[in-house]
Amino acid sequence: MSWFYRTFIRPALFAHESEEIHNRTLAALGKAGRHPALCDALDAFYGAPALPVHAFGLKFPNPVGLAAGMDKQAAAAPVWPSLGFGFSELGGVTWHAQPGNPVPRMFRAVPDEALINRMGFNNPGAEALANRLANWRALGRWPTHPVGINLGKSKITPLENAAGDYSSSLRLLWPHADFFVVNVSSPNTPNLRQLQDKAALDEILAALQEVNARCAGTSASAKPILVKVAPDLTFEALDEILELVGPRQLAGIVATNTTIARPSTNDAELQRVYAETGGLSGKPLGARSTEVIRHLHCQTHGKLPIIGVGGIFNAADAWEKITAGASLIQIYTGLVYEGPAITRTIVTGLQERLAERGLRGIKEAVGVEA
Repeated sequence: MSWFYRTFIRPALFAHESEEIHNRTLAALGKAGRHPALCDALDAFYGAPALPVHAFGLKFPNPVGLAAGMDKQAAAAPVWPSLGFGFSELGGVTWHAQPGNPVPRMFRAVPDEALINRMGFNNPGAEALANRLANWRALGRWPTHPVGINLGKSKITPLENAAGDYSSSLRLLWPHADFFVVNVSSPNTPNLRQLQDKAALDEILAALQEVNARCAGTSASAKPILVKVAPDLTFEALDEILELVGPRQLAGIVATNTTIARPSTNDAELQRVYAETGGLSGKPLGARSTEVIRHLHCQTHGKLPIIGVGGIFNAADAWEKITAGASLIQIYTGLVYEGPAITRTIVTGLQERLAERGLRGIKEAVGVEA
């Protein structure tokens, strides 16, 4: 199935500008999401076998999730389980609606199976996303797997007011997700990465947990809150973030976001693409992402769940992330290059690796090579 996609479908899609085909694909999936019969048909082709994972109080049907950025508006929220995903992370979303950076803002580095984007948190805003999610629920089309929401900072909000910006989004979106990811690591919003500084992040997390507790009240549990980190941070900077895990009840870390680094190449076309500003995702990010996962796992003695993301294209890549310390993984660029069969292929491959090693589940494989 992946061979057919790479040979026939992908060349046709890649003949179009990257963001254009992304939007057209999401629109088609959104229409399919309104029809149970179409979702059932997709599930018959692309649904993944069960490989359950428990993490931060939630049960995931399998460990392969959809990374943030693919479905910022929840346009296709009901479809992702039918494409085999064990969970989806929607967004990033900001308190204020914003158009993002000028186009073009997404570029393919095809020989290296990579993408560069400088989207800039283009999204309709927290209120519009809340309304979309409420509408899916009212239609009886709520996803059958855990749903996360990626929270970003509005571009117009000064850094010193970031905590309030994130908190406003969480307050509005709290009823509509199973977990939340604090995105302070996108390279495409000016100065956003400064919020990874321990003091700034501590202020944001304190405000978010206050909202979390207030929304939970006495009748419900607080929602898991995770932080997404940049691959360009030093290990020392990562350790400072880990110092907030206990005081701010962090449920986990997403490792990693896109990178501002570029691989060296003598290919003139790749050099042209890599000269574009923005975050790089895909295969060139894989090794650094794994290094960060391994470090975080070792520093927390395997007690903090990690979602591994970056350069995952097949079961071998997923296995590398899991054995380095990731309890769950996410894909984005791999889906673009490998097509919708990627999730089933990865989950099936993970099942085979577990059986070969006599392991009973993903939990027993997490961090065994760390």
